[in-house]
Amino acid sequence: MLWTLSMALTVSVACASKKVTLPMADIQVGQKVVSVELADDPAERHQGLMYRSDMDAEHGMLFVYPDTAPRSFWMENTAIPLSIAFLDETGRVLNIENMTPYDRSGVPSAGAAMYALEMNRGWFERNGVQVGSVIAGLPGPSEN
Repeated sequence: MLWTLSMALTVSVACASKKVTLPMADIQVGQKVVSVELADDPAERHQGLMYRSDMDAEHGMLFVYPDTAPRSFWMENTAIPLSIAFLDETGRVLNIENMTPYDRSGVPSAGAAMYALEMNRGWFERNGVQVGSVIAGLPGPSEN
């Protein structure tokens, strides 16, 4: 029994430190085409951008859910200063919030969201993306 617990802890630590390669997609955000990593299953959404030290300027991470619901994100184990846009099923921006590295406080969506898009902090403001903007080219809902 003790060996099994020890083995499980080793596997968890190895998975937490391993860089995961996620599928990429291009989406239209304002006047820009942005390459995003797709996090569309529970494990990928949980991992998010944890344990990374930076992200390219025109890249982001798109969290894709199977349904619309109120969402909340935090920055546990995340060193990159980020802004997050919560989107409804049509890609309309519900709210944009700045998030602080390592802050475990929840940052909620302003309504039922199917997507959350994380970009480097300030990216949305610098590119004229605001509440009500529509993000194009989003993948369909996740199956997970």
